[in-house]
Amino acid sequence: MIATPSFWYQQKTISEVLLKVALMPLGWAYGWLVRKKFDLYFPVPMSKPVICVGNLVAGGAGKTPVVLSLAELLLEKGYNPHLLTRGYGGKESGPLQVSPGRDTTYDVGDEALLLVDKAPTWVSANRPLGAQEAMDSGANIIIMDDGFQNSVIYKDFSFLVIDGIVGLGNKQVMPAGPLREGLKFGLSRADAVVVIGEDKTGAADYIRRLMTVPILHAALVADGNNPDVEGKKVFAFAGIGRPQKFRETLEAAGAVVEGWKEFPDHFPYDDEDLKEFMAAADAAGDVLLTTAKDYVRIPDGVRQKIQKFSVHLVWQNPSEIVPLIEQALQKRMT
Repeated sequence: MIATPSFWYQQKTISEVLLKVALMPLGWAYGWLVRKKFDLYFPVPMSKPVICVGNLVAGGAGKTPVVLSLAELLLEKGYNPHLLTRGYGGKESGPLQVSPGRDTTYDVGDEALLLVDKAPTWVSANRPLGAQEAMDSGANIIIMDDGFQNSVIYKDFSFLVIDGIVGLGNKQVMPAGPLREGLKFGLSRADAVVVIGEDKTGAADYIRRLMTVPILHAALVADGNNPDVEGKKVFAFAGIGRPQKFRETLEAAGAVVEGWKEFPDHFPYDDEDLKEFMAAADAAGDVLLTTAKDYVRIPDGVRQKIQKFSVHLVWQNPSEIVPLIEQALQKRMT
């Protein structure tokens, strides 16, 4: 697993600028291949609606918290949502309904074990097959975690999630930048954009100049049942798309981060990976914290010595979310 290149988000040296420029032709080729997939495949329409929560950049933008929040909002409105994920990091290709008592992150990945706490969750590399299994089991709406670049399943509504702190980076396609596809082509398939946190890069205004699309705002807020960290010294670590996001969350909650360690996204921890770091936290007498997503990837014998610090999504205008989806679903029925 490779850490996110820093020049994707800011070029501090001439060599970083030159590296970006040198890689741009590869990015154009990659973007062309992604677009070509959508020209070659006819997406499979399902008998029930499919809502996609995706992003345009590699790494984490906050998709899973959005999926969890959408599931909660739809449950409150009387829907029976099932959640669908590829199960990144797990060995199961599915379709498989996730069972927390049976499955581990080595089976279904970390995201599936977070999603299943909210609603029935399916892992499936083949998205149409997974969606069909979910519908056969009673789902009347599917929420798909990731898969915006998947060209074989039809999406009735697609949310694009953007981390407000880093935005769209240098707006170049991998490997020259963080984008999974060309920006204009990706935005053309979005039904709404969700900006999480303060929009420090002006991504929302940039998107408005390119196209007309609803732009929703939300924030990640610490859960009420988290350990009390206000004014306390802590050791913390994270292996998520942007680990610094976790540190910022802790500091916003008043924690004094004395020890800090970063791992690549979806890092598969073993007993040795945290040994020295845990010993340092123990010697300092500090609380050892990690994210909920990391927590499920930690071996059982180590996990009991670590506390998780969880967040949830809070919409700026929650009442507009479900009507926006239902308006799109009305078109499906006409």
